[in-house]
Amino acid sequence: MKYLPLDPTIFTSNRKRFVAAMEKNSIAIFNSNDELPTNGDALYKFKQNSDLFWLTGINQEDTMLVLFPGNPDPKFREVLVLVRPNELKEKWDGKRLRVEEARAISGIQTIVWLDSIDAPLQTWIHLAENIYLNSNENDRKANYVAVRDNRYIAFMKERFPLHNYKRSARIMKELRAIKSPQEIAVVQKAIDITQVTFERLMKFIKPGVFEYEIEAEIYHSFLMQRATGPAYGSIIASGDRARILHYVSNNQECKDGELILMDFGAEYGGYCADLTRTIPVNGKFTKRQKEVYDACLHLHDYAKSILKPGISIVAYTDKVGEEATKQFLKIGLISKGDVKNEDKENRAYRKYLYHGISHHLGVDVHDLGTRTEPIKPGMLFTIEPGIYIEEEQMGVRIENNVWITKTGNKDLFAKIPITTAQIEAYMKK
Repeated sequence: MKYLPLDPTIFTSNRKRFVAAMEKNSIAIFNSNDELPTNGDALYKFKQNSDLFWLTGINQEDTMLVLFPGNPDPKFREVLVLVRPNELKEKWDGKRLRVEEARAISGIQTIVWLDSIDAPLQTWIHLAENIYLNSNENDRKANYVAVRDNRYIAFMKERFPLHNYKRSARIMKELRAIKSPQEIAVVQKAIDITQVTFERLMKFIKPGVFEYEIEAEIYHSFLMQRATGPAYGSIIASGDRARILHYVSNNQECKDGELILMDFGAEYGGYCADLTRTIPVNGKFTKRQKEVYDACLHLHDYAKSILKPGISIVAYTDKVGEEATKQFLKIGLISKGDVKNEDKENRAYRKYLYHGISHHLGVDVHDLGTRTEPIKPGMLFTIEPGIYIEEEQMGVRIENNVWITKTGNKDLFAKIPITTAQIEAYMKK
C-alpha cells in the first residue's frame, strides 16, 4: 500500500457494530474478491471486497474473516485467515502479510493460514445455528458475475444444508452507510489530495492542452501524495463532451472558449473522494457560461441547505427538481408552457438535468445506503447537480462531498474554489 497505516480502531469498531447486529448463536464468514485474469498470464489489479476491507483493513487476496461471538474458545471469536507466505511466489509477486503485520492493520489477534482453516471452521460451524454469508447487494449493481461470494454460498449450502442462512448484506447496508469520525478522517485525506490536485490543474489547463494530459496530471498528483490512485475512471470532458455523464475517452483537445468538466477523486486508505468542477479552458467564463454556471451553483447550494436528517433521497431529489425548474425558467432553458404541459413522470427540467443529485460515498464511490428511508446523521453524500444543454454544446456539473450531522451537514470540500470569481482568480494567478 502507498498510504500510511490507518488507525486499526476503525476496523475494530466496525466489527463490533456488525457482531452486535448478528442473531445469537451465529457465525459470519467473509471472503476476499477473486484475482481476475486479463489475457495470457496477466491479472487485473486486485481490488479487495469492500465489506471485507471495511471489517479488516486487509487488502490482500485469498483472505477470509470469521466472526463467531459465541465461540466457547474466546480466541476464536474473530479470526483472520490469510494465505501462507510462500518464498517462491514472493520472488515473483512480492511480500505477503506476516502475522504481526496483519494484527497491526486489522486489530485481530488470531491469525490462521488459509491452508489449515477447513478443520477448525467445520467445528465452529457445527456449534452455530445460523451462518451469515456475504453477497453484493449494492442497488446499483447492473450485471451478474459468479464471483467468489456466489460460489462460496453454493459450496456452504451443499456442505451444511441444515443450517439457517442469513444475509450479511442487510446488516452491511445499514452499517456502512453511517461513517464514524475515524472513517471521515480518512475520507478527508482523500479529499485533501483531490483538492491539491484540482488547484494544480487550474494552473495547468489552457487552450491546446489535451484531455489525456489533464488525466495524467491527476494521476501524477495523486500518487505523489500517497493515494492508491483514482477512486474511479476520471472524466475529463471539454466542450460538448461534458454532456456525456460517464465520458472516459479523454482524448480530445481542449479549445479556447470551451468549458471543461472534470469529475475525479482520489482513493486513500480504501476510502474515496468524488469531486466535479467545471472551469473555462482559457480562464475566463463568458457571460452565458457564467449564467449557466451560477444557476448550477445555486442548485448545489440549495441542495446542500436541505440535505439533512429526516429527508429521504427521493424526496430531496424532488425538491431539487422544483428548484431546477425555477432556475431553468430564469435562464431561458424552459418556458412556462413547458412546465404547464410537462409529464409528471418526466418533468420538463429533466431535459437539462437527467441524473440524480446525490449518492452515498465511502469505501465504494457509489457506496451502500438507502434511497427511500430517512437520511441519518453520519451518512456521507455527494451533492452534484448538473446542467447539460445540447443546443449550446455545454455541460456544467458542480460536486462536493458532505457528511450529515445531527442538524445539517458538513462540507468536506469547503476550502476548494467553487464560484466563478474564485476560479477565474485562481486561474489568472
